[in-house]
Amino acid sequence: MSGIVEVDGLAKRYDGGFEALKGVDLSIREGEILALLGPNGAGKTTLISTICGITVPTDGAVRVGGHDVVRDFRAARRMIGLVPQEINLEPFEKVRDTVAFSRGLFGAPRDDAKVAAVLEALSLTDKAGSQIKELSGGMKRRVLIAKALSHDPKVLFLDEPTAGVDVELRRGMWEVVAELKRRGVTIILTTHYIEEAEAIADRIAVISKGRILLVEEKDALMARMGRKEMVLELSEPLDALPPALRASGLALGADGSSLRYVYDVHAERTGITRLLSDLQAAGIRVRDVTTRQSSLEEIFTGLVDHDAREAAE
Repeated sequence: MSGIVEVDGLAKRYDGGFEALKGVDLSIREGEILALLGPNGAGKTTLISTICGITVPTDGAVRVGGHDVVRDFRAARRMIGLVPQEINLEPFEKVRDTVAFSRGLFGAPRDDAKVAAVLEALSLTDKAGSQIKELSGGMKRRVLIAKALSHDPKVLFLDEPTAGVDVELRRGMWEVVAELKRRGVTIILTTHYIEEAEAIADRIAVISKGRILLVEEKDALMARMGRKEMVLELSEPLDALPPALRASGLALGADGSSLRYVYDVHAERTGITRLLSDLQAAGIRVRDVTTRQSSLEEIFTGLVDHDAREAAE
């Protein structure tokens, strides 16, 4: 079954030969939250701009709800809401009016109740009559989201939506995103806050140097590529690892009171049983043991670093 957004062989080359996108294939499912991760300059914003019809592709095709974004631009664009990185709002316009105006740009009829509902969902009701210039940076970003939602899009692109937003407002936006998902809106999120992707995304796509490195279910990705770290708190500190343990993969903590051991949870043998036996044989007593799963940020960093090494070879 095809996705609500289909990207086939998408390429974007600029004068001078720079390739921002290199044959990108991507299928986005209806009603999912897809987190698009990548370092600065990876091609995230170019990909979003091309899907939204802002940037014209050099090669390839993009369809939104079955509508080609070049040949059937108006129908495709009506299905899309876009929250850009840049805050570009008319400073003297009132919040209510700027959201209503955005709705009209897409040919939607006037609907004051709809505009009021969007403002309420984003905690902007008490700011409806305020001028944009009177708002904080975080509130201005909420207005951008309200504008993007004003015409009831089926697909919402959030390009770094919480940049410069404090933790409380960021969590509030996560709740808004979760509610939009419950209503069936497809959401594509780019972010530098890896915890956002880890908290709310269904799938993760990683882009680097204009190429998609992978697209995978978030939980499956973390299970497949994640590692676990075991920290052993010692009853008595060590000055150094005994010679018999130096090849075991153990790392001694800075204060000598703990040992760290990293292992693959999916390996046939984790080496934990042998490790504990070796510790006992060396006369090292363990007071407590804790484990920690590697985070999505560590997985993401590893993927991008691996891609950079391959490119350099």
